[in-house]
Amino acid sequence: MRRRLLLVSNSTLYGGGYLQHCQEQIATFFGLHIKRILFIPYALHDQDSYATTVTEKFQSLGYEVDSIHKALNPVEAVRKAEAIFIGGGNTFRLLKALYEKNLVSEIRKRVLQDGVPFMGSSAGTNVATISIHTTNDMPIVMPPTLGAIGLVPFNINPHYLDHDSSSRHMGESREQRLTQYHEEPNTPSVLALREGSMLLVEENKATLLGSTRARLFARGKPATEYEPGADLSFLLSGESWL
Repeated sequence: MRRRLLLVSNSTLYGGGYLQHCQEQIATFFGLHIKRILFIPYALHDQDSYATTVTEKFQSLGYEVDSIHKALNPVEAVRKAEAIFIGGGNTFRLLKALYEKNLVSEIRKRVLQDGVPFMGSSAGTNVATISIHTTNDMPIVMPPTLGAIGLVPFNINPHYLDHDSSSRHMGESREQRLTQYHEEPNTPSVLALREGSMLLVEENKATLLGSTRARLFARGKPATEYEPGADLSFLLSGESWL
């Protein structure tokens, strides 16, 4: 398996600009040999504006961007891509479009078999996993299935928020909702990425990067905290399904 993934929790960190908090990791991830990146903006309605924002950011890092929403043949665009970036927005809208345009299996093939570098942010990170069951988004539209691209054998919860004991909000905390998810049978582990964190996957090695810790939820087990730099390669094995 030749996968190279950079799965980012959030596109914008408080106090900074778009992808500013992870631009060093982006430059290291894509390196000097990648010249053009295929951007998939389907998670937002205004795809032209979204593509402009992404193009400006990646050009500042030395990369050209082709937005798939302008391609006459999206499948062919994926087949020719040097690298792929799927941005954030509404996860349900994004996954629905990926299925409608027959891109799910094509992206999976290019990444897992051909070794095309894949970067996701927020919703783009959600669709890289087994399913979008653990997204924070509202189902404003419905994809044909909640099963996603499956580049890793676990789920991710981006933008993870810790419970605020001083809050008067009486709804479930994020921790409670992820625990409820694991009350269902045969549910995979969920890596909860706080804003500022990201996961680097290089074949069968996974490393937590960024400035914040991540929290791992597994069915029937207590949640576990991991510091930046932690080796999370065990998530890529069958253990992540336990």
